[in-house]
Amino acid sequence: MFETPLIERFSRSHPLLPFVFWLPAIAYLGVRAAQNDIGPLAGLGLVFAGLFVWTFAEYILHRYLFHYVGPRPWQRRVHFILHGVHHDFPQDTDRLVFPLGASIPMGAGFYLLFRALVGPVLVDPVFMGFGLGYLAYDGTHYAVHHWRMTSRWGKWIKRHHMVHHHTGEEARWGVSSPLWDYVFGTMGSPKADKTG
Repeated sequence: MFETPLIERFSRSHPLLPFVFWLPAIAYLGVRAAQNDIGPLAGLGLVFAGLFVWTFAEYILHRYLFHYVGPRPWQRRVHFILHGVHHDFPQDTDRLVFPLGASIPMGAGFYLLFRALVGPVLVDPVFMGFGLGYLAYDGTHYAVHHWRMTSRWGKWIKRHHMVHHHTGEEARWGVSSPLWDYVFGTMGSPKADKTG
């Protein structure tokens, strides 16, 4: 995808790498939340709030950023690098999770945004939920493309994502959760479930 070998290398990511980096960071935020005297129930509520915010961010980012193809050549190139390569080569194991070179700056940006919105104490459990949601997204995305999904939920979420990939419908933007597809009416036509 890139002519420069170093840039090419950093455009790829092993599927465990996001977990290796982000789980210790999330655990550290949990320790800080406890040190800031956020009680277990309040902390759990804030984690779930962050998880809920993630589901919305996942939907918005996937629908409006990753699938934006502008009219200019550089815009089409950016689209291909961000997400188009995945649709062209959905079985490429090295391009199924966000590389750390992209997820760390994006995560830092969301952390600063949440800190500005909820303050320096509440931001840690909120971002924990957001980060766990991101990891659920990366893990789910990898699994639906490379694992045999045998549970009822696994089969359903795999079908949900494959409809997004293979029917040509502009639908099913949620990867780890269909919540916002239901809210915004972007589940696509019911017959897609039979053909996707």
